[in-house]
Formats: sequence, C-alpha cells, structure tokens
Amino acid sequence: MIRAKTLQDLFKRYRRPGDLVFAVAFLGFSLFLALNLGDQAKWGSGKLFAQPAFWPHLAVWMMVGFGGLHLIGSLVSPKLDGRWTEVAFWVRSLEFAGWFLAYVLLVPRLGYLPSTLLFMTVLTFRLGYRRPVMLVGAAGVGLSIVLVFKTFLQVKVPGGQIYELLPDVLRSFMLTNF
Repeated sequence: MIRAKTLQDLFKRYRRPGDLVFAVAFLGFSLFLALNLGDQAKWGSGKLFAQPAFWPHLAVWMMVGFGGLHLIGSLVSPKLDGRWTEVAFWVRSLEFAGWFLAYVLLVPRLGYLPSTLLFMTVLTFRLGYRRPVMLVGAAGVGLSIVLVFKTFLQVKVPGGQIYELLPDVLRSFMLTNF
C-alpha cells in the first residue's frame, strides 16, 4: 500500500529512460485512431450516451488528451540516459508477436495439432529450455491444449491442408478431433 503525505508524493512521476519515445509513439497511435474513427463508429439519432459512436469517440479522444499530457510531461522532465537501450528491450518483445503470426499462418497448412506441437516445442527450445524432459513436457502441454479445445470445448478450428494427404478414414478422424 502506498502512503503519501502530500499530493506531490501521491502524484510523483517515476520516469523510465524510454519515456519520451513511448509518449511520442502513444500520441501518434492515438491520433491515428482519432483520425480514422469517423468511418468506424457511426452516429445515430437519440440520446447522446446511447449513441453507438459516443463511447469509442470519448475513449479515443481521452487517449489523445492524456497522450498529449504525457508527452508534455516527458518533454519538461530531465533526460535520462539509456533511452535506446530501453527501446531495444521493447522491440525484442516483438519477436514473440512474429512467432504468433507464424503460428496463425501455419495452422491452416499443417493443422491445429501439428502446428501446436511444433510451436510449443520450438518456443520452449527458444526460451532456453534444452533438456528433453522440458521439450516433451511442452509437447504434452500442447497436446492437452488441442484436446481441451477441439474435443471437450468443440472449438471449430479449420483443418490443415496436410490432412488431405491422409487416407479417408484417418483424414476425417484428424479433421474432427485434431
């Protein structure tokens, strides 16, 4: 629990080295959303708060306002060393977004089961877990995820193109369950 004796203590700002870069990126993204909001959320007739476009407009314009305040606060704050080291740390996390996109692109080709088993083991290896027991455990978790989603929850995931190469009986079983 934070105990503040004054308002200055309560609203004290703890900056990070990449704060200015984040503030510029956030304000830019907020302005992009605000400029493209007109086509996405339509205004109708009736009460203001019941309009389909009211809450999205309010939220996005508040993002713009708070993003602007954040940028002003970053500009008047003292500069901290290590800005680009911090930004490089953020960019490294984009690798995992790439892994996810590769998984999404591979599922329709290989199928849900093979793609999940492959990515669970490859990502486990990528994270530095090299012992066979860890890799087998990752594959077991992947198999469990597929079984829960496809068999128990009956989530409809498109079958992989590779299933077309299987014999008819096995293909229909794989399309239904995996």
